[in-house]
Amino acid sequence: MSHSGKQVSRPCHHCKSRSASVPTDTSKIHYEKFWLYRHCSSVQQRDRQAQKAGQLFSGLLAMNVVFLGSAFISSMIFNQVAISLVDVWILLSILKVLCLCWIISYLLGTSRQPHAVLYRDSHAGAIWIRGSVLLFGSCSVLLNVFHIGYSTILIHCKSRVEIVFPSIDILFICTQAYFLWHHSKDCIQVQHNFTRCGLMLTIATNLLLWLLAVTNDTLHMEIQSQLREVDQRLEGKAPFSHPYLCNETALCTCPDTAICKVFQKGYILLYPFNTEYCLICCSMIYVMWKNVGRRISHDHVPHIKPKFKLQGVVFGPLLGATAVIAGICIFMMYQIQTTGLVPSRQVLMMYYSYYVVLLPVMSVGAVIGTIIHALEKKELDTLKNPTRSLDVILLMGAALGQIGMSYFSIVALVASDPRDLLNSLILSYSVLLIFQNITQNVFIIDGLHRQRFTPPGKEEDIKDQNHDTHNHRRVSMTELGQEIRKASQSYIHSYSHLSWKRRALREISFFLVLCNIILWVMQTFGGHPVFENGLEKSFYGYSTWFAIVNFGLPLGVFYHMHSVGGLLEVYVTA
Repeated sequence: MSHSGKQVSRPCHHCKSRSASVPTDTSKIHYEKFWLYRHCSSVQQRDRQAQKAGQLFSGLLAMNVVFLGSAFISSMIFNQVAISLVDVWILLSILKVLCLCWIISYLLGTSRQPHAVLYRDSHAGAIWIRGSVLLFGSCSVLLNVFHIGYSTILIHCKSRVEIVFPSIDILFICTQAYFLWHHSKDCIQVQHNFTRCGLMLTIATNLLLWLLAVTNDTLHMEIQSQLREVDQRLEGKAPFSHPYLCNETALCTCPDTAICKVFQKGYILLYPFNTEYCLICCSMIYVMWKNVGRRISHDHVPHIKPKFKLQGVVFGPLLGATAVIAGICIFMMYQIQTTGLVPSRQVLMMYYSYYVVLLPVMSVGAVIGTIIHALEKKELDTLKNPTRSLDVILLMGAALGQIGMSYFSIVALVASDPRDLLNSLILSYSVLLIFQNITQNVFIIDGLHRQRFTPPGKEEDIKDQNHDTHNHRRVSMTELGQEIRKASQSYIHSYSHLSWKRRALREISFFLVLCNIILWVMQTFGGHPVFENGLEKSFYGYSTWFAIVNFGLPLGVFYHMHSVGGLLEVYVTA
């Protein structure tokens, strides 16, 4: 009897007994184990293993593409004779065409198949990040238009690839923006491996475009040398000649026309937007890649989504509005007085003084908010959420841009003359910026992992809705409207009686939102004193500091924009 019970408790006992009867051959035993593993395991386990295998294969594909492109770009930097910029553009154009073919096949084929999109991730593709894709995508398209116009004027000494490459880039940007706007929430249920490989190829292409934008300073140096040559001729000095660009600049000199100057200025002004666009697209496509094959249960779908309201906050908007107004005034004065190549010392001191005053206030607010989170002892939200996990990774990763630039500035300042007034301001700014990024990250990440605030009386309504959902009860529209009205009244009643902790959290979050918005505006629309003060540029050299700034500045802009989204989430959940 015990033998029969043991026989029933073992799945696929017949298969095991049959494998025991064969001779003890090692390869045969491994084959039988593999057969049992395939045919006697659960369906969920096989799906999970297939998902991991698909993610591994698509990740390896993206890794190889990134390494190949990085090798081309590095060869262009260190050996311009063997690998030129045109060769890199040709490689990236091929990758863009492949990505375009996949995106079109997804839009016209995969997404339209029956049962292709049964679930949509409500946390993915927030309206603010999709709006950012449209904004930065439009600026990137305009950047390529300026590049095409500038190359067309100098077509006698420019390669025709400099016209073809931006044209393909415009088509790629527009198609990708449309794809992300309409399909960023998809949890695709068909063609898993093909979709994962297409998404990873698109991520790799955007990363290579970002890497090229960070390291390629050819056109910047060409424009800078032309403008410097004009200024030196006006001052009666000998014209400047760059060892790598002297011959090309002499042949490819922009005509003294207004349209050519517009193309030059527009290209330099819009350059950071292209790098920002690539980073945002990478983050959104990564969430889509994680959501391939994902099945979302009813418990993960929010039944009542909190809305953004300004009730109950006073000091946060006032202090934030003060910081925004002061920032706009300083930014306008900075832009007006930095019309030349080298800004004045007074303007730089005024610009850095604003940061030295604002950053400690933001840090204190973030520290107070973190302490309030600790005092609340609210339960953590442990549900699986790929979007939130990516938010945390992006906050930590994007902060490395500003933190890295700050440490480079600190080393240059300490090694030169830290006792100078302007250098002391820059040194204070660098130290405070590191501390502010760290404290704000801790506050946002802690707030994102807290459960949403549920007012008294609303928990019963949500429980009833969950009970009705699980039992598949059908509610009429009239009854549903009455329940929503009761929940709204209960929410408004309890909202007016928020505790001081929640009021403080909302005040701090709203203040930090406004501060990050003005810092984003100042860094995005041309305020780059870290490159224009000349100290780090003379210490590290033009090309080295150009690469450092183009690596850190887009990450800093992305950090402020991403922090706004995280802080709004903290504000709403409070």
